[in-house]
Amino acid sequence: MTTFRELNMSPAVCEALRYKGIVDLTPVQEQAIPLARSGQDIIVQSQTGTGKTLAFLLPVFEKLKNVPVVQGLVVTPTRELTIQISRVASLIGDAMGLDSLAVYGGQDIERQKQKLRRHPQLIIGTPGRLLDHLRRHTVDVSKVNKIVLDEADEMMRRGFLEDVETLLAETAGDRQLMLFSATIPDRIRGLAQQYMRAPREISVKSGHVTLDAIRQVIVDTTEETKLDKLCELINTQQPYLAMVFCHTKQRVSRVAMELAKRGYLAEELHGDLTQTQRELVLKRFSRAKLQILVATDIAARGLDIEGVSHVYNYDIPMDAENYIHRIGRTGRAGQEGVAVTFVNARQYTLLRKIEAGIRERISKEKSDRSRERAKKQEKIREKIVMERKAEMGKKSVPLSKYANRKGASHKGRNDRSRRQKAGTKRG
Repeated sequence: MTTFRELNMSPAVCEALRYKGIVDLTPVQEQAIPLARSGQDIIVQSQTGTGKTLAFLLPVFEKLKNVPVVQGLVVTPTRELTIQISRVASLIGDAMGLDSLAVYGGQDIERQKQKLRRHPQLIIGTPGRLLDHLRRHTVDVSKVNKIVLDEADEMMRRGFLEDVETLLAETAGDRQLMLFSATIPDRIRGLAQQYMRAPREISVKSGHVTLDAIRQVIVDTTEETKLDKLCELINTQQPYLAMVFCHTKQRVSRVAMELAKRGYLAEELHGDLTQTQRELVLKRFSRAKLQILVATDIAARGLDIEGVSHVYNYDIPMDAENYIHRIGRTGRAGQEGVAVTFVNARQYTLLRKIEAGIRERISKEKSDRSRERAKKQEKIREKIVMERKAEMGKKSVPLSKYANRKGASHKGRNDRSRRQKAGTKRG
């Protein structure tokens, strides 16, 4: 396995990464960094948890010059992912003496304008807020020649591709474009054909990159018993930090309120909260002031909170990709995690599609009653085996001793045979 030092990275950067426990490259980093360093346009298909953030940030920072001009741009679909990437960028930038800035909606735009006047070398932002600054002429991207589109498929799903195209049209003509995505739909390929020059493709397809450290189980429930089952599992499994995923904002609010009523330290996270509220909730959760975060899929990408031991899919994800992103919030940084998915009788077709997507069969969680029944059956089997061994130690062991304990024995059949023979003789 290659280390960052073997790639001749800056000693200061290597030391900063080592301090965070990062020494060896992941497969996507091994493949992407050399190509990105060479100035090649690249399309990288890689799922969450594979280390792609460093795969694009390290080669981008290496090409930035310490002058007060924006030269690099990372575009992301969500505020949470923007914040997550900006934390890693700050770590690398501090080691190299370069500045980066996160720009996204929900923040005070006047404060952002003040920070932009300091001319950071790298900007990480969401398409809408970046375009807002572009129209206000508070940011100049004409010198930007290093561009990363992260989670491109999610940007397409959210309808941001036209905004991205507008941004790309304003950047330098000799730009290097790097596209990272879990899937590569046709519209993403169309974007690549229009704006990239002979891109090289890299694919890290193993669904187990994220899932190896996660114990996955499914739990049969009905809508009426689901909340009680969730509480039962929380009480039994005692998670350090847990995330509960629901489909809608209304559902998130209801589940979080019910959990709080039952005495759990739970709060909600969804798109209707202001940015200040969202940051406050995440800060409380990351500091373990909360035990349970109930969220929509807004929290499925970009959140890297240490200590998330359990993920509960209160509502089953709609596809394998969302499933991987959700459960990828646990089992990170070498830690083990647990992912529980609630399923009702009508959802098994969807479950099979998810299993096909991750190329793995998810085991079913046994109930306490079925576990007790299994233990009793095992004890009965052990008792029967011990009895048979004891009997086999004797000189003569009648076969009928072990025959069909629940039904008729051989002895009964032998008795009937004797009576029939006796009747024949008398006749």
